[in-house]
Amino acid sequence: MAAGAKSFLADAGYGEQELDANSALMELDKGLRSGKLGEQCEAVVRFPRLFQKYPFPILINSAFLKLADVFRVGNNFLRLCVLKVTQQSEKHLEKILNVDEFVKRVFSVIHSNDPVARAITLRMLGSMASIIPERKNAHHSIRQSLDSHDNVEVEAAIFAAANFSAQSKDFAGGICNKISEMIQGLATPVDLKLKLIPILQHMHHDASLASSSRQLLQQLVTSYPSTKMVIVTLHTFTLLAASSLVDIPKQIQLLLQYLKNDPRKAVKRLAIQDLKLLANKTPHTWSRENIQALCECALQTPYDSLKLGMLSVLSTLSGTIAIKQYFSVAPGTTATTARSFDLVKLAQECCYHNNRGIAAHGVRVLTNISASCQEKDLLALEQDAVFGLESLLVLCSQDNSPGAQATLKIALTCMVKLAKCRPHLSQSVVESLLTQLHSAQDAARILMCHCLAAIAMQLPVLGDGMLGDLMDLYKVIGRSATDKQQELLVSLATVIFVASQKALSSEVKNVIKQQLENVSNGWTAYRIARQASRMGNHDMARELYQSLLTQVASEHFYFWLNSLKEFSHAEQCLTGLQEEDYSSALSCIAESLKSYHKGIASLTAASTPLNPLSFQCGFVKLRIDLLQAFSQLICTCNSLKTSPPPAIATTIAMTSGNDLQRCGRISTQMKLSMEEFRNLATRYGDLYQSSFDADSATLRNVELQQQSCLLISHAIEALILDPESASFQEYTSSGAAHVESEYERRMMSVFNHVLEEVESLNRKYAPVSYLHTACLCNAVIALLKVPLSFQRYFFQKLQSTSIKLALSPSPRNPAEPIAVQNNQQLALKVEGVVQHGSKPGLFRKIQSVCLNVSSTLQSKSGQDYKIPIDNMTNEMEQRVEPHNDYFSTQFLLNLAILGTHNITVESSVKDLNGIVWKTGPKTTIFVKSLEDPYSQQVRLQQQQGQPPSQQQQQQQRTAYSRF
Repeated sequence: MAAGAKSFLADAGYGEQELDANSALMELDKGLRSGKLGEQCEAVVRFPRLFQKYPFPILINSAFLKLADVFRVGNNFLRLCVLKVTQQSEKHLEKILNVDEFVKRVFSVIHSNDPVARAITLRMLGSMASIIPERKNAHHSIRQSLDSHDNVEVEAAIFAAANFSAQSKDFAGGICNKISEMIQGLATPVDLKLKLIPILQHMHHDASLASSSRQLLQQLVTSYPSTKMVIVTLHTFTLLAASSLVDIPKQIQLLLQYLKNDPRKAVKRLAIQDLKLLANKTPHTWSRENIQALCECALQTPYDSLKLGMLSVLSTLSGTIAIKQYFSVAPGTTATTARSFDLVKLAQECCYHNNRGIAAHGVRVLTNISASCQEKDLLALEQDAVFGLESLLVLCSQDNSPGAQATLKIALTCMVKLAKCRPHLSQSVVESLLTQLHSAQDAARILMCHCLAAIAMQLPVLGDGMLGDLMDLYKVIGRSATDKQQELLVSLATVIFVASQKALSSEVKNVIKQQLENVSNGWTAYRIARQASRMGNHDMARELYQSLLTQVASEHFYFWLNSLKEFSHAEQCLTGLQEEDYSSALSCIAESLKSYHKGIASLTAASTPLNPLSFQCGFVKLRIDLLQAFSQLICTCNSLKTSPPPAIATTIAMTSGNDLQRCGRISTQMKLSMEEFRNLATRYGDLYQSSFDADSATLRNVELQQQSCLLISHAIEALILDPESASFQEYTSSGAAHVESEYERRMMSVFNHVLEEVESLNRKYAPVSYLHTACLCNAVIALLKVPLSFQRYFFQKLQSTSIKLALSPSPRNPAEPIAVQNNQQLALKVEGVVQHGSKPGLFRKIQSVCLNVSSTLQSKSGQDYKIPIDNMTNEMEQRVEPHNDYFSTQFLLNLAILGTHNITVESSVKDLNGIVWKTGPKTTIFVKSLEDPYSQQVRLQQQQGQPPSQQQQQQQRTAYSRF
């Protein structure tokens, strides 16, 4: 981690210290001005790293202008280096502020006598097409260079023409005829024609241009029947149709025609490749006739490679809406059984094919049909799918080759899908997996364990049946400490945790620990402990974390493991809770809180500036507060026995008009308790909103904690505080919602049970009776008896997204305020860069960034003038969409009151589903509002008793009227 944080300049040998943007640019500038060609080239190729580290316009503009100077005066090799840097840094081009100056320096080389220099310049212009799409001088140069006699220059002009056509409607319209003449001209060599044709794929800016391009391609495909020409023309045809959208059905028909009638395998392969592209992009445009034609071709072809390609297209279509269109019965025709369709015949024929890939696609088609067309009677088809999957499983589990593993993954994905959609088939699927698990290769066993875990999560009823086989296997594996064996230990342990849904038996724990002592390394033990924490097996997790404490090299890791051990112990304390036994419940919660407080201290010690563990700390602090709130609620319920209402409570209630007062102090305490739970629910909501990078299971876990707080607050309100107006409609859970994990299933069942209990008591007895308090205490105990699940985001961050803001004007010294006159408005420019980790957009992507600017007066200076209220504060919000991970906007702030103002800019993001996430950051600057000189002069004159002259009053009026 420390190595990743080290400056790239330090890696490059520029010294160990971290340099700021200006120093880094000066270092590279020194290299550019060097007399040695090697040093100049080295400096040029370092620029992309500089852009990555400091992605703001002010630096990028300066850097590109320096590169443009090198391009203008350097030799061709340096120009080539600058071209490569420009192509690598394409997303930063729009941050160039002086585009005219940059283009002028680059464009001057186009007039060189050296055709290679001109070619590099054309490629440079093509690479910059996104920022200069309508530059007429560039258009003219490209058009001219297409007529050059130098091949290098013509190829560069073709590259530039393609890039400009994609960006500019005018250029595409103007160059289309020129390209058409060159392609049809007899003087143009064939290899040049092959390079010119792909330019036509960008002629989709309007319908007439797309139509004329299609006509030209139609002529070419008939006039030039050679293999290369047909392949390039057909592919361009497909890309043009995919972009212009209107001609996709025609294109599918054309490709199917070539697939059926053209005898050349290369052309057939190209047709299949393009059909796959269209199947992925627009499956809804495939008619029943199209799918039927493809099935007929696949049934007739003798070549396995072509059959594999066609089945690949059909398996893609079978997972989309196209499959329902294929099986829908046209009006006026008689319904036929599913087995009589060609697609089904083809899939059944291919299920047992000797080519693994064909068999996998055949099985996938059958699985998708079974899953999609549930209204049909498909019993025979389901059986075919299961038998096909079993045969594939037997075939691929004995083979360690990458191809067999890829096929096995397809088969196992189909098994999970089939078990989910057709639960009655899951028993046979699980049995075949368990049977095969004993004889399979290690790599296949790992994948099969993942499949078993996925099925057991969906259908927990199957878990108990798996346990015996899994334990037998766990005892015999792990003879060697290879990577595959270690992975298998983790995968098998995960399935065992999922299968034994309640607490693990001591026999199971002993077997797992014995195996870990024999062959495992510390990392494997940690991964198994992590899975145990996730599945709620906290006693097992605690023992494993305890054994790992002495095996880590860093104190941060030690504190991290120690905190996990304490959290597991805390949750373990809660498993001894019993219904109706409230005094032991209080002691269990107190014991748990003791461990949680030790754990949070350890967790805080484990955090570092690079890894602040903010989600983990937030989640645990909320858990501590929730346990304290539960404990307080049980104490409040007990207070009905320890501190019953006084004799005069009824009189007090009648006098105050508040009926609840007759219950004594418990009513006030219950009100406080309800507010506490509502406050906790709000805080859980804030934690949810700040976890933009979390996976869906972690977010669901946070949501369940929030719902448990809302449930208890609702129960208090419905039973005690306001039974008359309590409504149960909004709290009834929809049965259709699909439950993803055992933890969620158990929590939902507790929620429903508590709601039923509360509803049955509601309005039957006057509050507060012992029945009401018992119901609340039992609800708390039922919630705490479900073992807490620590989800993936608590341990591992798969997606990383952060926003970096830059404000201008910005002070030289952060403590210094920026000076501005009070009769002027401050124009605040906010620029930002979205930074990603290794897997950007894995769970969700940013659609727009919301910027909120607010200003507050820190300290007044001078006299306290009467200022209108709207001048006192500034509260503004703007939404900007990042382009290439960069955004910028401006705010106009009114700072009329003299004194120091604190201006805060806070950013949050909106994802593609329209959900707002509070990701931060929050940036603050100080602005000092000073009195303008004229007002100061007038005030001083008034203080000295000299009335201002008529002329000065006139000047004052004109000065204020401007603003």
